Amino acid sequence: MRNIKLTIAYDGTNYSGWQFQKNGKSIQEIIEKRLKKITGDKARIVGSGRTDAGVHAKAQVANFKTHSKIPLKNLQMALNTALPCDIRILDIEEMDMRFNSQHNAKTKLYRYTIMNNDFVDPFIRRFAARCFYKLDINLMREASKYLLGRHDFRSFQTKDSEEHDSIRTIKYIKIEKEADLVYIYIEADGFLYNMVRNIVGTLIEIGRKKINASYIRDILAKRDRSTCGPTMPAKGLCLMKVRY
Repeated sequence: MRNIKLTIAYDGTNYSGWQFQKNGKSIQEIIEKRLKKITGDKARIVGSGRTDAGVHAKAQVANFKTHSKIPLKNLQMALNTALPCDIRILDIEEMDMRFNSQHNAKTKLYRYTIMNNDFVDPFIRRFAARCFYKLDINLMREASKYLLGRHDFRSFQTKDSEEHDSIRTIKYIKIEKEADLVYIYIEADGFLYNMVRNIVGTLIEIGRKKINASYIRDILAKRDRSTCGPTMPAKGLCLMKVRY
């Protein structure tokens, strides 16, 4: 038996998310079906975490166990040949049998991309959300500092989420602006359902001066979803890296 680790990039536009869905096509389902054809094993892929419908990944990590003796490079080539063009296996590695891509993950880094203009460039329309309001990036940066550290992020969790433990630690936030593009990077030890998209929606409200930067502290304290900004579209979100 072998334990194989995959690093996967995908354009999530046409999928219902990473995890298997009864009423939609998922990344996990597509890869598992291709693996079965190639190896003959009915392998179950464990992902580092779920990405929602329309969310992308530059470096999702997953692992599966197989009896197949196919050399790693050949397995990677066979998978990439069989997979649709919007899913690619970037790296493949044999791991210790104890490795689990979900349980062993220390932090995850996401990036949210905003096109701060009246229109979205057609070449990035699948990967950026539009915001036509003028944004004060310095105010957004000031506000983001209040999110650093260990907090109860219930206010930034989708209201109907089934997660009961809403304590998370944000280790890193960076906001960059390049011409009309705004990039928001957030790294944490875990994320609640729609947490990043709700944080970005709140930072945009601050950037357009609808609320004060320091109000972030009140949002955290109130633990109430209605106090924070709107949920931004999924297409702007991308999983950039999983650290172990």
